[in-house]
Amino acid sequence: MASAMRNPTRREFLRTASVTLAAFAAPGFLRAGLSPKRIPRVRVFVGSHTPNGILVYDWDSEAATLTPAGVAATVGNVAWLAFSHGHDFVYSASELDTFNDKPTGEVASFRVATDGTLQPLSARNSAGTGTCHVAVDATGQMLVAADYTGASAASFRIENGKLGEAVWTEHYTEHGPNPVRQPVAHAHFASFSPDNRFAYINDLGGDCIHIYKPNPATAEMTPAGIYRAKPGSGPRTLHFHPNGRTAYSMNELVSTVDVLNWHKDDGGLTFVDRIDLLPSDYKPSAVASTGCDTVISRDGRFVYFANRGDNFLYAFKMNPATGKLTPMKRSNCGGKTPRNFTLDPTERWMLVANQDSNLISVFARDPKTGELANEVKSSVAAEAPMRILFV
Repeated sequence: MASAMRNPTRREFLRTASVTLAAFAAPGFLRAGLSPKRIPRVRVFVGSHTPNGILVYDWDSEAATLTPAGVAATVGNVAWLAFSHGHDFVYSASELDTFNDKPTGEVASFRVATDGTLQPLSARNSAGTGTCHVAVDATGQMLVAADYTGASAASFRIENGKLGEAVWTEHYTEHGPNPVRQPVAHAHFASFSPDNRFAYINDLGGDCIHIYKPNPATAEMTPAGIYRAKPGSGPRTLHFHPNGRTAYSMNELVSTVDVLNWHKDDGGLTFVDRIDLLPSDYKPSAVASTGCDTVISRDGRFVYFANRGDNFLYAFKMNPATGKLTPMKRSNCGGKTPRNFTLDPTERWMLVANQDSNLISVFARDPKTGELANEVKSSVAAEAPMRILFV
């Protein structure tokens, strides 16, 4: 305990510092000689699909409000942000057509300073254009990036937060039956298994999830299998449940979710069930209705999915023993095109990045029942928000 207090993590330091600063800034504190009031404030980074690619906010969990605190980094068209597991470094994916005079997107890294600002460390070319997602392995030694329009993926060795040049690249060639959305492969999402022994690339265009055996020491990736989704479904994201055996693959093009068994021995994924996010009597409108993202509560009892076009969140209760999902209710997302959403550290609030509304909306959540409120608690302007990342 004493050692932990002498050497707090980056996250603990920033939270303590923000609480203390907020307390000392409280009106009348110095005049009255009062004890500091503990106001739980947390630094939040928001990926923005603009030239001001990383915005910064302060989150107050008591008031459920985000306060703008400026621009953390002027890296362009950020589609995703990821922390190292010690929260010392932030990595970004920039959805570009050209970087360093090459036809690729950009992958960058930043050090999180003790004052909550970001210090640029490195910027590298990915394997192709439209870099939309990055994931860092549990050791913090390697990063994997997915390129949507480039139909490719790349891995990078990390040393003290700095990215080396791409070590491994892959260009995918499979495509699905949807002539508008799947004329070519579209690598969309990178992830690592709970035990860090396997890596995954969701290919929305090829209707599959590529499985690899990563080597964190070298950042090399070796093919280890493939999961075939239903043709035309467009597997967009992959999230692992804390029970250690269940995973959820969001199918963007048909607004369904594949419930999968994850096999620890070989990293394989097998189909268990398919969840329809749209009502059974759903009638297509002029605006496409597409699945987007997944959030799982820390205790694993509740799973939430987001839908764009019809713009809603869908809450489910999860049976940890069987992995079965029982639907609870659909609720509004507070705007248009929920690109990303996340629970705050207290899990009393759900924050939604509504990309086309330039808005982050906050909803109350009951941690016991998992239910989300119907009405927006608060909202804040955020230009083209793509990702919400709590320090």
